[in-house]
Amino acid sequence: MEALSLEELDEFMKRAKARAANFPAAPATAIILELDAAETKEEEVWVEPERLAGLLTNFYPELPSDSLRPRRLVQGIVFDFDNTLARLKQPLAELMESGARQAERYMRSTGMEFPEDFWRNIVEARIFAETKSDDEQEEHIADDALSFLLQFFGYPTSRMDLDVLHRAVDIFYAPEMTAWEPMSGARELLRDLKSDGYKVAVIANYGCDRVFQRVVDYTGLRPFLDVCLCSAAVEWRKPSRDIYDSALKAWDAEPYELVCVGDSLKHDIAGGLEMGSLTVHCRMIPLAEDQRIVDVVTPDAVIDNLNQLPALIQAWA
Repeated sequence: MEALSLEELDEFMKRAKARAANFPAAPATAIILELDAAETKEEEVWVEPERLAGLLTNFYPELPSDSLRPRRLVQGIVFDFDNTLARLKQPLAELMESGARQAERYMRSTGMEFPEDFWRNIVEARIFAETKSDDEQEEHIADDALSFLLQFFGYPTSRMDLDVLHRAVDIFYAPEMTAWEPMSGARELLRDLKSDGYKVAVIANYGCDRVFQRVVDYTGLRPFLDVCLCSAAVEWRKPSRDIYDSALKAWDAEPYELVCVGDSLKHDIAGGLEMGSLTVHCRMIPLAEDQRIVDVVTPDAVIDNLNQLPALIQAWA
C-alpha cells in the first residue's frame, strides 16, 4: 500500500474529527479523598531505661548474637605438627634405630626368623615408603611398608599374623612417640586462638595414624584442636588440596578463610598457596630442603617464634 500524500492525510484527519464530534462527551468525575478526622493518634509507649539501653545495643535480642556479627575473614588456622607445634628431643635416626631393634626382637620372640641386623631393613623400609609417598602424594602407611618388607623375606600375607604386624609397628614407633615435646608457647597459643573463637586444626604428613594420634595426646595439644588429621588416615599428603577438605567441610569455610602455618615450604606453604589460603612459614627449626625452593615459594609471612603469630592473625581477620 502506497503512503498517503499530504493532501490525503489532511483530508483523513478532518473526517476523523467530524466523526468524533458525533459521540457524547463522557461525564466528568471527581475523586475525593477524605481524611478520617477520627484517625487515632500515635500513643507513647513507656520503655524501661534498662530495656532501652539493651535495644540501643542490640535491637534484635531474640536472635543469636553470632548471627549479627560480620563474618571474619579468617575462620580457622591449620597447623603442621613437627617443627611447628612440637619437636623431637632426640635425633630421629637414633629413635628409629632403637625402635627397629626392639621391633626385630619382638618379632623373633613370636617365632619369626630373619637375617642378622634385620632392624636396618625396617628403618630403610620406612624411609623408602616416606620418599615414595612424597613423590606420589599418596601415603604408603607404616603397616603396609612393614608387610611388604616381610613378604620380601619370606612371610607372605597368608603366613602373617596381623596382630603381630600391628604390634611390631607400634614398638618400632614407641621411642619416637614419647620423644615429642611441644614447642615453646604452643599450648598457650592454641588455647588463646580457641578462646578468641577461631577453629584450630593440625594436619600433618605421617605414616601411621594411630601412632600420630597418640603423639598428639602425649604433647597435651588435643584439648585445643577441632580437627586432628594425618595423611595415613586419608592416604593423601600435603601439599595436596584433598587432605585439607576435612577441615574445610567441618568448618563450612572457604580456602581463602584459612591460615596455613608450617615449617615446610614444599608441603605447608606450597599447599596453602595452591588453595588460595594465607600462609605463615615457621623458621624455628629451618629445613635444609627449603633452600632449593626458597626463591619459588613465597609465604605471606615468616615467623621465628610462635608468639609472633597472633598479631598476624588479628591483622588478617
